[in-house]
Amino acid sequence: MAKRCGHRLRMSATGLALAALGLGWQGVYAAEKEAGIGGAEENFHLGGYARGWVSMNLQDIPETAGDDRYKPSMIRGSVLLDADLKTGPAKWKAIARLDREYKTSYLKDLEALRATTGTLGGDDPNIMDNYNQAELREAYVDFNPTDRLSIRLGKQQIVWGESDFFHAMDLVHGYDLSWRLFFEGENEEWRKPLVLMSARLQVPEAKGQIHGYIRPGLDPCKDIGNTYDIRGGRWFFQPYRGFDLTAFTAKDCEHPDGDYRDVTGGIRWSAEAGPVNYSVAYLRTFSADPVANSAFAPFLKAPAGPVFDLIHPKIDVLGATVSGYSAGLDAVLSAEAAYIKDQPFNVGQGPLLAPTQGAAAGLGLGGIKKKNVLSTMLRADKNLHFERVLGTNRPSLSSVQLFDTWVLNHKDSDDLVRLFAYGSPLKEHSTILTAWTVLNYKGDTINPGLAVGFDLTNGGGFLIPSVDFVFGDKWRLKVEADIFWRKGAASVPFDPNPNVQLFGYFANNSQLVARLTRLF
Repeated sequence: MAKRCGHRLRMSATGLALAALGLGWQGVYAAEKEAGIGGAEENFHLGGYARGWVSMNLQDIPETAGDDRYKPSMIRGSVLLDADLKTGPAKWKAIARLDREYKTSYLKDLEALRATTGTLGGDDPNIMDNYNQAELREAYVDFNPTDRLSIRLGKQQIVWGESDFFHAMDLVHGYDLSWRLFFEGENEEWRKPLVLMSARLQVPEAKGQIHGYIRPGLDPCKDIGNTYDIRGGRWFFQPYRGFDLTAFTAKDCEHPDGDYRDVTGGIRWSAEAGPVNYSVAYLRTFSADPVANSAFAPFLKAPAGPVFDLIHPKIDVLGATVSGYSAGLDAVLSAEAAYIKDQPFNVGQGPLLAPTQGAAAGLGLGGIKKKNVLSTMLRADKNLHFERVLGTNRPSLSSVQLFDTWVLNHKDSDDLVRLFAYGSPLKEHSTILTAWTVLNYKGDTINPGLAVGFDLTNGGGFLIPSVDFVFGDKWRLKVEADIFWRKGAASVPFDPNPNVQLFGYFANNSQLVARLTRLF
């Protein structure tokens, strides 16, 4: 009951914040208009979208008793409002979004599984609490104290890096991956904004700018790090669907090595050098993916949960990007590298409570060990000429990206695991190759696409054929299939299968998805 009341209070607080923002802006707008400040109507703009999704399982889900193949896995709707207001020298921005879902029979099956798996005592008895949200996503003000200096204060997003899939440098924010894991196209929709003070200083003499930010620690716990669907929903990793991990763990945002109230920040220099764009950056932030602070081997403090707590220790990141056009290849080449100091990893390969290589427990519950990591990305973007072969109306933008995560000074005796709750070993290198292309027909109103990815280290990958339809200025329809294959898969929870790596988490979860958007 207390949890349900707390949820209602959070929802009420969000609603009050949205209402207060709307009333405040109406007051400013009305005052401007009454005072005769020129063009009040031109200084205010309200836009946004209404969007709906329907997705369907393309495979049977082994965790459920019945056959869930071809059952709807998601029926979701969102409304986003994007408002801009100019008052004198200040520019104001607010973005709010409401998300609601229908409880499909498949979600009912997963919710019922909690009784079978013995995890009814988790955070939220109703599985829909995973997916229904109302939030003020961004609210900030921009102003320019001088011609060269611009300042932004408030809840906002900062993007540093060249990659739009795996993120080497884009580590300022965490991501909400709970309702659709990895494959929603627009990063800004599932990146978690933060309350920041950011500033840009133009340095035209060097054809560059300095961009810095400070996060004063005003964000709630939920906005720290990546959020995964660990409550047993449709995007919890296989074979944990229907298993509510929050019955055994809590998120500890006040851990000595990852206190969400701590001040963090970063600084970045970006510039042009001849035909090349480059940047260098340093940031102090929280580790994006959580690690388990285990009751079997506590890290700095004992966990509050009976088995482990999820924590996001702080890390230091030094990164660089470079991009430029190659006339010989007729392509834009990009590279990105991030040196991450003290990246935390869990320890303990093998089965639970069966020590391996000296660990106190398997399945990643044998403690936490920190290693330095080098993440790199190489990319080539090129227009391919399919006009004569496929009848497209213009060259087709295509991209190839190679990602590598290198654990420096990696030793087998470290006994590192890739992810807690699995016994799979973390290898020295994890390398992913991705490629995509978009074809354009009928004046860019019909746009088929194809994306593919391969785990070159552990096996497995994905294939995403899609088609995007444009109907006038307001309507968009996208239909795609998310198809996964893997080398290994776990059969039951806590199965220490060493072959369960990245795409093993997606086993038996291929989807067909349709998304309809009405812009306004």
